[in-house]
Amino acid sequence: MSDNTISSRLYPTRIDIPAEARVQIVVLLNQTLAATLDLKTQTKQAHWNVKGTDFFQLHELFDEIAGELEEYIDMVAERVTALGGYAFGTARAAADNSILPEYPFDILDGKDHVIALADRFAPYAKHLREAINKTDELGDLDTADLYTEISRTIDKRLWFLEAHLQVAEIKAENNKAGITQTQKIPAGVN
Repeated sequence: MSDNTISSRLYPTRIDIPAEARVQIVVLLNQTLAATLDLKTQTKQAHWNVKGTDFFQLHELFDEIAGELEEYIDMVAERVTALGGYAFGTARAAADNSILPEYPFDILDGKDHVIALADRFAPYAKHLREAINKTDELGDLDTADLYTEISRTIDKRLWFLEAHLQVAEIKAENNKAGITQTQKIPAGVN
């Protein structure tokens, strides 16, 4: 975090996780909080600016995803404070500490927004899985469980995003390899 003194300071609590572990967990949770806030606002950017033939479907999907992320923002911030830490949940803190790249402001087409979001959901999902392992190693199974819950939803949302792209990607790969439609379907498969 931008202020090392406050990011590693804990307020008194009777929670039975050692303070040294809680400091590490709080720092990790605050990094997740920043990335989740950033991902939510980037998803809203796509929601507001999407254009094209799939406008309505994507507009609704992006809004639904942003709503889920909003719930996770609150859950992560509350876990920080439950562990005796200080939650850094401002837009400036998110901008300073997010693991995600800035969202492109010059795109409008639905497919371009789907690609941009998928390119952000993938590293965010990786961060969550790493956080599951780290919090488990630190003996905080409750935080690991929180990360697992978020991870399942993010993987599902990445699947939803990638489903919009996969047919075109498969066709492009097949064209490069010179595979025809009849060659792709194994015998006996309907």
